[in-house]
Amino acid sequence: MKIQVVEASKRFQYEWIFKNLSINLESGDSLAITGSNGSGKSTLLKCLTGSIPLSSGKIEYSIDGKIFEEENWFRHLSIAAPYLELPEEFTLSELLDFHFKFKNPIKGISLEEILELVYLKEHHGKFVSQFSSGMKQRLKLVLALLSESDVIFLDEPTSNLDKKGIAWYQDLIETYQMNRILIVCSNEQREYDFCQQKLVLEDYK
Repeated sequence: MKIQVVEASKRFQYEWIFKNLSINLESGDSLAITGSNGSGKSTLLKCLTGSIPLSSGKIEYSIDGKIFEEENWFRHLSIAAPYLELPEEFTLSELLDFHFKFKNPIKGISLEEILELVYLKEHHGKFVSQFSSGMKQRLKLVLALLSESDVIFLDEPTSNLDKKGIAWYQDLIETYQMNRILIVCSNEQREYDFCQQKLVLEDYK
């Protein structure tokens, strides 16, 4: 998988969120998108995932030279972000069954192993609405990282996690990033210090 971003710019009315941003990423690369609160990190992530359009420039996803139409990007990516809520009307087991109808789990891992990994095996029959914010965040991260996707986007990945949860997140990344593109939006170094590349959004204003 390759992602090519060429002279990308985004503005809302008269305010530029970023201008003339270019990135080249391929399988195995990791990128941290950093910047102060309100700088537009989440906006850039939404552009990179095709959720909102650029004002100018282009983004291309390709494999072996084949460029994908934007409406097909979602087939190749997974996202964990604060603004993407889990369906709370499902039990945990129902949610896993539902999610993995659309995204295959990575090879060699079972749903039971996923429950153990997220430390929620004993809660498999509980409704997601009964989970704490930390439990929900662990679940979001596991669904993103353990899905068979070429690109993983994580926005503020340790929000609602305690010290033990942060260590768990770092181990999860080390074990399951594998040969995929990983993009982390954060202004907390502990969330992205493993990334090979770093982009400071204020440099593109």
